[in-house]
Amino acid sequence: MPLTCLVVLVVVFAKCTEPYITQNPDVDTYEPRDYQRAAEYYRDGSGTECKRCCDPTENHPQYPQYKVLPQINITILKGEKGDTGLKGPYGKLGRTGQTGPRGPIGMKGTKGSIGSHGEPCKSYYAAFSVGRKKALHSNDYYQTLIFDTEFVNLYGHFNMFTGKFFCYVPGIYFFNLNAHTWNQKETYLHVMKNEQEMAIVYAQPSDRSIMQSQSLMLELERDDQVWVRLFKGERENAVFSDDFDTYITFNGHLIKAKSEG
Repeated sequence: MPLTCLVVLVVVFAKCTEPYITQNPDVDTYEPRDYQRAAEYYRDGSGTECKRCCDPTENHPQYPQYKVLPQINITILKGEKGDTGLKGPYGKLGRTGQTGPRGPIGMKGTKGSIGSHGEPCKSYYAAFSVGRKKALHSNDYYQTLIFDTEFVNLYGHFNMFTGKFFCYVPGIYFFNLNAHTWNQKETYLHVMKNEQEMAIVYAQPSDRSIMQSQSLMLELERDDQVWVRLFKGERENAVFSDDFDTYITFNGHLIKAKSEG
């Protein structure tokens, strides 16, 4: 009886294990132990058949992928600082922008220091008054009237040897010429500025001698010259005077210097 029961149990166990053995006839039953652990050979509670997790047709849970990165100390690879390079050329100027709005008025600054004392207003003077005590007759050329008496010659601007006034202070000047005519002779004089006739003193021949006068103002620049000359004419030209009295005078003075505005 016990032997019979043992045989029956062996047969029943063989029948129960047959489906698991014949399900995958191509699979080698002698796989490595690790592979057998990874495979699923058991049924779930719904009666469906379990399959291995490596089957590509099934959707399996995604596991995180880890990437191994080398750990390198970058500071070891950093080289030394190089030299500064040459300065490049300047670029082209851009377009001028629009003028911005006017800014607000700034704060009042502090009071400045007192300046140095200025020079006093400088005044300029020039004046002369000369005469002639000797009579003079004209020749066949123009003659400069030379004066032999000096009344006023401020700073020596009138040259008694040449008979000419030299301008050292540019500005406006007043001049006056007085001459005495000779009986029966013509009197013909020019007041000259450099080589240009500016005014004339003239008297026709007469039985009576008279005094003639001429006045004018001239604007002079530095180194201009003012003088008197006898005109060369067809008739005899002369001015009268004697050794005792002065009949011929020439005067001039500065009215306003050019530097005064």
